[in-house]
Amino acid sequence: MEYDQDKVDEAALALLFLTMEKQKFGDEIGASAWKGMDWEVLNRLHEKGLIGDPRNKNKSVVFTETGMKRSEELFWKMFGKS
Repeated sequence: MEYDQDKVDEAALALLFLTMEKQKFGDEIGASAWKGMDWEVLNRLHEKGLIGDPRNKNKSVVFTETGMKRSEELFWKMFGKS
């Protein structure tokens, strides 16, 4: 079955917002989330520059600044009540 991978990626990024935890990385504020998503989706999000490389021993992925903002935007667009 074919599906729109970009739509799946956006939905996954929006859902990562649910477990987003803001933290301090050195002098910068960033965020991470539990990586309980399909590996292909996480790899595509990484290739798009929205999260750090998911292939590591950590149980979470680190958002890029762009990914952190886009995750919240997509979450409210897809799941927010008007």
